[in-house]
Amino acid sequence: MIRRRKFITLLGSAAAAWPLAARAQQRERGRRIGMLLNFVAEDPAGQSRLTAFLQELGQLGWSEGRNARIDIRWGAGDAERTRQYAAELVAFAPDVLLTVGSPTTGPMLQATRSVPIVFVQVADPVGGGFVEKLAHPGGNATGFTNFEYGMGGKWLELLKEISPGIKRAAVLRNLVTAAGPGQFGAIQAVAPSLGVEVSPINIHDARQDKVDIERGITAFARTANGGLIVTGGSVINRRELITLAARHRLPAVYPDRVFVADGGLISYGPDRIDQFRRAAGYVDRILKGEKPADLPVQAPTKYELVINLKTAKALGVEIPPTLLARADEVIE
Repeated sequence: MIRRRKFITLLGSAAAAWPLAARAQQRERGRRIGMLLNFVAEDPAGQSRLTAFLQELGQLGWSEGRNARIDIRWGAGDAERTRQYAAELVAFAPDVLLTVGSPTTGPMLQATRSVPIVFVQVADPVGGGFVEKLAHPGGNATGFTNFEYGMGGKWLELLKEISPGIKRAAVLRNLVTAAGPGQFGAIQAVAPSLGVEVSPINIHDARQDKVDIERGITAFARTANGGLIVTGGSVINRRELITLAARHRLPAVYPDRVFVADGGLISYGPDRIDQFRRAAGYVDRILKGEKPADLPVQAPTKYELVINLKTAKALGVEIPPTLLARADEVIE
């Protein structure tokens, strides 16, 4: 009798444990990750960064259909669409969200102040109101910055180095984010020492400002000895911009290698693929119980200088050998 009672007790305990185990397994299978990317879905640059993130996530043990569900939305630089997608992703009750740049991080934080958010490619998360401090974010968001404002000075120095006769520089800046004015300020600070006069071409919304950008660059190019700087966070159709620079024979410096891969002259900026890999590490840590408030915002660790020699030849620009020697990649 004693043995029978003991057996019934153990059986009851095990039966009670089964639902708990089942719920735990279901929870493990159902860990949900939402991604709001500020690209067009067909953009190779967006696809390569998504692939890098998913591959690193897989290395860390998370994969679609096995123990994670990943919802992906493409904002494509459209502010209204981005707001709608932010609300949609939050409605899925995800465990963590990934955003790209200030144009997606801002709307996501408006949609939720409780779901953990990991951002990448945000130039000024403190100035943008996304975190309280870089070392101690304090809220539900953390992630990876892509620029210091001082980068603006380096872009102007590069422009002067590849085209010493430059006297004027048009600077494409995004006024929607804190980074646009900040980077332009850094360019202004070094301009007098380089003998360059700088003037801004402002962006408020890529879809609305297309005509204004073309008009601004066309007007700027009417006077000789000019060059172009595209700052980080300028959400625009890069192929159209590259074509515009080529049409007006403007030497141009870009913030991302994808511009140079598409025919732009030269770029200097952080390795974006590396940032997406590192972001996967933060997503993994959050899924395992850590809080965004305790994970410091990190700066880039890898930068890349990329030069397109074919474009340089078409523009009649002779790249100094010392600059070629410093390049991480030369496209011929």
